[in-house]
Amino acid sequence: MIDNKATRINMDTLNRFLFDNHSVRGEITRLENTYQAILENHTYPIAVQNLLGELLVATSLLTATLKFDGDIAVQLQGDGPLTLAVVNGNNEQQLRGVARVNGEIADNATLKEMVGNGYIVITITPKKGERYQGIVGLEKDTLIGCIENYFMQSEQLPTRLFVKTGVHNNKPMAAGILLQVLPANEDIEQSFEHLCALTETITSDELFQLPTDEILYRLYNQEEVRLFETHDIVFKCGCSRQRCEDSLMTLPANEVDDILNEDDGKIDIHCDYCGKHYLFDAIDIAELRNKKSNNYH
Repeated sequence: MIDNKATRINMDTLNRFLFDNHSVRGEITRLENTYQAILENHTYPIAVQNLLGELLVATSLLTATLKFDGDIAVQLQGDGPLTLAVVNGNNEQQLRGVARVNGEIADNATLKEMVGNGYIVITITPKKGERYQGIVGLEKDTLIGCIENYFMQSEQLPTRLFVKTGVHNNKPMAAGILLQVLPANEDIEQSFEHLCALTETITSDELFQLPTDEILYRLYNQEEVRLFETHDIVFKCGCSRQRCEDSLMTLPANEVDDILNEDDGKIDIHCDYCGKHYLFDAIDIAELRNKKSNNYH
């Protein structure tokens, strides 16, 4: 039975759910517009697009397991043709991501073929409290397997992720389900494996197209499941002209002048996340220097 509090179908959402008869919690996230916003300003190879989708889903699910106000960065880096893939998010489910590719990557490239010798760095920065950073080696063949290892190392709770990437309505889409054992005294290994086996039957079409309550009913119709309220997910870039101005004013004046002289009298600061360009000419720089000078008096 589903105790339903969220029936609307919105493709950029996260829902938490709970099994009443098992000490297991769950999350389901679907990302369409957010995923597209990350891809639209880049020409990533297919394998990198899929990996970014998996990383985006994993970050959303990971963020939802943390009870804190603050930011999170999940970064994959190595010495292969994919040198960097990172997704940044926060407790409000505002996400952004980018990848850097230096070389050819086949459409069916594996994680190892893309990243080479690498690792995952997960950085959690709460607004209150100390910053935490965890490093996970690429000991599994897939990104999701490596993220599951992180959960076991950091939270020491059995956790499984079921992630799909693909195309829905001719647009890229990524979605996933997380199941995690709650801290409990009883041995629930058998029931957790049973729920994971049910979850493994989910298809991409079901995960991409069906409302959350219907997905949970199809998977767990013999279970007592409570579905909680929907949280919207959005793409949000942190760039701004003010940040660019602040960065320029930290550089030595002669270095800024050299850039102006080399680039036809303009400085073009490009945001890798959203694709925006912030242009500054000699007049802009003079005004910034004047403003900085006045602030010192």
